[in-house]
Amino acid sequence: MTSTCIEIDNETGAAIDLAVIGHLAAHHLTYMRIHPDTRMSITFIDVERMTTLHEDWMQEPGPTDVLSFPIDEITLPAEGLVSESGFLGDIVICPEYLPPQMIESGRTLQQECEYLVTHGILHLLGLDHQEEEEHRFMFTLTDTLLNDWHNQ
Repeated sequence: MTSTCIEIDNETGAAIDLAVIGHLAAHHLTYMRIHPDTRMSITFIDVERMTTLHEDWMQEPGPTDVLSFPIDEITLPAEGLVSESGFLGDIVICPEYLPPQMIESGRTLQQECEYLVTHGILHLLGLDHQEEEEHRFMFTLTDTLLNDWHNQ
């Protein structure tokens, strides 16, 4: 079902397997029944660029791990349906920011990037984790997607 166009770029020196990231993202979109003609981008950026984006778009100081920029407001489809097609949006991840949370989570850089791509895709689909129930749903779906990815 997947012919999704996922553009991936690594503007850093971090050793990230971009082919795996692409397959992971495609898996997640297929799993969630996102239209196969949907497009998106994932870019790995440095601390300076992430700081600028975080401050300009979120009005929060300093860098962060991941930001998602939805474009066409594509959302999770109802059970048994497929989403609209379009440009899902852009995800940016800052590998230089990740070591403390990698230590806390016990994940490698690649695993942390896979986790953040998953998290970023859910944000592109309109999910959030501000309220307790939203948080529970989003993080349960994150675990479900990653478990399915690792068990395929």
